[in-house]
Amino acid sequence: MKRTGRVLFFRHHGGMTERTGTSSRLLTLLSLLQARRDWPGATLAERLDVTPRTVRRDVDRLRELGYPVQAFKGPDGGYRLGAGSELPPLLFDDDQAVALALALQLAATSGAGIGEAAARALTTVRQVMPARLRHRVDAVQVTPLARSATPDVDPAVLVALTAAVRAHEVLRFDHTTPDRSAAAPPAADRSSAATRGQDPAPPRRVEPHHLVARDGRWYLLAWDLDRGDWRTFRADRLVPRIPTGPRFTPRQVPGGDVATFVDSVFKGSTSGSGSWPCTGTVELALPAADVTPFAHDGVVEPLGPERCRLTLGAWSWVGVAAAVARYDADVLTASPPELARAFAVLSGRFAAAAASSTGG
Repeated sequence: MKRTGRVLFFRHHGGMTERTGTSSRLLTLLSLLQARRDWPGATLAERLDVTPRTVRRDVDRLRELGYPVQAFKGPDGGYRLGAGSELPPLLFDDDQAVALALALQLAATSGAGIGEAAARALTTVRQVMPARLRHRVDAVQVTPLARSATPDVDPAVLVALTAAVRAHEVLRFDHTTPDRSAAAPPAADRSSAATRGQDPAPPRRVEPHHLVARDGRWYLLAWDLDRGDWRTFRADRLVPRIPTGPRFTPRQVPGGDVATFVDSVFKGSTSGSGSWPCTGTVELALPAADVTPFAHDGVVEPLGPERCRLTLGAWSWVGVAAAVARYDADVLTASPPELARAFAVLSGRFAAAAASSTGG
């Protein structure tokens, strides 16, 4: 066999929709047939935990897909892949090939610490693609921009977090914070901490709900059992403890939608609405075209050649006022009154800063 040990993938074909596990079982069967020349049918059935009849049906499915599986006679009978046969290539359509190439190239900026592994995976997959798709993948070249100095997350940590989320098991972890090396000393240091009469911080206990990715960082959304509230934790600061705790019944996040709720949290709100706690409207002495590129999630409405209306939000009214100030333009109107008062607060602060800087 020219491709022994290489895992091949295929899409649904013909009768492969009998049950969810069929595709996975066919991949396992194909891997076994590649591992050695002859396999008795009873042994394959035992390895796959199915009946000999199911093995025969799976062999027929592989034949339909173009894999030259041969039956041989003997006391038990069995199967082998045709010697020297060229196995079919990866069955990706054009869109799937482009999606795969993009995903693996962008993996370096995901914050998951898998950039090198993703590059090797792309090389491996590319080698077994047919020439047409290989040329298509080679044409999809991107240059991922470096992320901020956020540490990558250990893939093993991501696996541990997602396993706890899926199993609905209480997660215990030590939490590294920006101003301290760790909320709890590493395992190697706990005994020395006890010797010095210091009690190591207890692990955090949470009901893990979702693992989410945002702007190159990974976060665990969880219900904090000790604080009785929802919390998000940066995954690169978590050190999971083993074993996990008891199983729990998942709670529903406020608003019912995880993405919207997390978006609200990063905007300083726990309402689950996805909106900013403070939203104001101003009229600026600038063309809409000059404001729109920097408005982010704000709404810009043209009011004339040199005037526009901008509606935007922030975590506080002073935050809204500061966001408006960055446009370096006259503010013609402002509402609601809370925003106008925030402008007065900023005005006083900036005037005091100017006076102290000039000695006036």
